[in-house]
Order: sequence, then C-alpha cells, then structure tokens
Amino acid sequence: MNFFELKYLKRIDFRVLPLIFSLMAMSLIIMSEANSLGGMEEIVEEPFWTPLALSQLKWFFMGMVAYLLAASFDYNKLREWAWLLYVIMIFALAGLFFTQQSHNVHRWYRIPGLFYVQPSELAKLIIVIALSWYLEKQKNNCGEFKIGMIASVIVGIPFLLILMQPDLGSALILFPIALVMFYFANIYSPLVKLMCVGLLFGTLLFSSILLGVIPHEKFKPTAKLFMKEYQYQRLSPKEYHHKQAASAMAVGGLTGKGWRRGDFTTGGWLPAPQTDSVFPNFGEHFGFLGLIFLLGLFYMLLFYSFRVCTVAKDYFGQLLSTGVAVYLAMHILVNIGMMCGLLPITGVPLILITYGGSSSIVTMAALGILQSVYSRRFMF
Repeated sequence: MNFFELKYLKRIDFRVLPLIFSLMAMSLIIMSEANSLGGMEEIVEEPFWTPLALSQLKWFFMGMVAYLLAASFDYNKLREWAWLLYVIMIFALAGLFFTQQSHNVHRWYRIPGLFYVQPSELAKLIIVIALSWYLEKQKNNCGEFKIGMIASVIVGIPFLLILMQPDLGSALILFPIALVMFYFANIYSPLVKLMCVGLLFGTLLFSSILLGVIPHEKFKPTAKLFMKEYQYQRLSPKEYHHKQAASAMAVGGLTGKGWRRGDFTTGGWLPAPQTDSVFPNFGEHFGFLGLIFLLGLFYMLLFYSFRVCTVAKDYFGQLLSTGVAVYLAMHILVNIGMMCGLLPITGVPLILITYGGSSSIVTMAALGILQSVYSRRFMF
C-alpha cells in the first residue's frame, strides 16, 4: 500500500510556505541573540549560528520532513489509524508517571544521548484525529446525549492525564478544540452551551483577577478550594513574570532596541526568553512595529489554515482541518494572552517561534495535514 503520494505536493497551497519560513527565520534570529551581551556600546561579535540557533534549526529541519510527509500522506487513511493512535497516546501519557521527574513534573521522555519527547504536544493532534473519526462515524446521531458523552470521554481521558503531569496549559488547549469541533458536528446542544458558558466564565474570571477587577487576595480562599496555591499565585496582578513581560515590550517602544541590543531580555530580567516569553523578547528587540508584523504573519497563516475547512471535499476532512486550525489558533492566542497579562502563564508555546523540538515538529506535521486535505480537495 502506497502511504505517501509525492504527486500531491505539487497541489499544496504554496502561499503558506513563505509564511512558515518567515516565522522560522524570526525564531532563529531570537535564538541567535540568546547568548549576546546586549545593551553595550561595543557588542561582542558572535556568529549567528549560536548553539541554541543550531539546535532550533535542527528541529525545523525535522519539522519540514514531518510537513512534507504529512502533506503527501492521504489523510483519509487516518480513519483506519485513529483508535490505534489514540490508545498509543493514552499509554504514552500514562507511562510518564513511571519516569523520573524533570523540574518536579512528569512531561518528557528522555531519549538517551538524543533529546526529550513531550507526548502532550502530539496528544493534542491525535485527539483531533480521533474526534474527527468518531464524529464522522456518528454524523447522523451527534445530537444524542450518549454520543456527546462518549465524545467528551475521548477528550476527557487525555485531558486529565495531561492535567496530572501537571501541564495546565496543554490541557486547557484541548477544551476550545473540543468545543469548536463539537459545535461544528452539531453535538448534543445543551453540552455545547454548557461548554461555551464554562469557557466564557473561566476566561472572564481569570482575566478579571489578573487585571485587578476582582481583588486577588479576597478571592484566594475560594480559589484554594479547586487550585493549588502556586497555581493561584499565577493570577496575581503583581506576578513577576507578567510584569517583566510587559516591561520588555514597553522597553522596545515603537521600533525596538535592535537585534542583540536588548539589555532587558539578555540581562536575565525576563524569565524564559526563548520559550514561554519569546513574544515579549521579540517585542523588546523589534518593537511594536515588529510585533504587528509578526501578528500579521500569524493572521495570514491562520487565514489559509481555516480556508482549508471550506474547501475540504468530505466531512472527515472538514472536521480534521477545523480541529487542526483551532489547534494552531489557540496556541497563538493563549501564548500572547499570557504575555499580555490576560491569562495565567501556563507554558503554552508560540508556534514556530518558541524554542523546542516537540512543538516545532508537531506544528509542522499539523500544517502538513492541512495541506494533505487541501491538495486532495478535487478528488471524488
């Protein structure tokens, strides 16, 4: 059986590639300045290809391989593999609790001498595939309560396993993905309405506490009933990471301080400048105009991603492309929302910009799946 059909690579949407390469280039620029001394009149000359930049380039190369393989792969065959992938994912997530902790959490498998693998990143994509298969199979019965509950369980099991790692950010990404796919598939209406209310209430509550509308200390006794103290502390308007992220973007001004001249970021005041805080890091170096340009690239990437949903030739392809597009959108919205002080900081990566292998490879595979759907839109 021929799984990969290279002829379909000629039919992908080539307008997406410049966007991907532009975002990758911006990421490499940020990784390249990671070891610079910045803010000095005489900046020590360093090669562009710092160790971090070379490592990120390696992940991007592997990501491009994943993109091309996924784009040439017939997405219809994912129907046959959906449950197998789902079961493997559950065992991979559960197996983390039998591994040694890293930074007091169970999130990664360590491949000796090579790299770390984070199953929760791939889990998000596999859940989209499993939900697409199940919702298509139950297309004529989706309005029934039973189908809505089973679909919720499909999402709920990995949601709880990821939450227990703990990885609140990855777990919460699953909620809007499921909500949009449930809505698109006309799942049991009261369930969708309940999820909408829950999402709206949670977002408004978190944002109100972070913005100081609801006093942080006064709400603390109630919050401790369902949150740990360190988790609730992330909602403080005075939370250090939020303040430093805002300061980094403010220091950048309109046009930024220039590449490798960001003394605030490279001086160590901004936590996790190449991972969680890559957005304010970019803002200090390239300013408000640089951030607008970056957001413009993301907008166009999402525009072409959601456009696939409208041209998919079958119901499975429509569900699959919808879930993948929401997956991409939520990573962008949540990461930027965290850095702007509207959401608690939970470690959600900014796709194609944040340093990391699992995120880069899975994101590129997701974009490749979209192109697999797009390139086969005229098949009957």
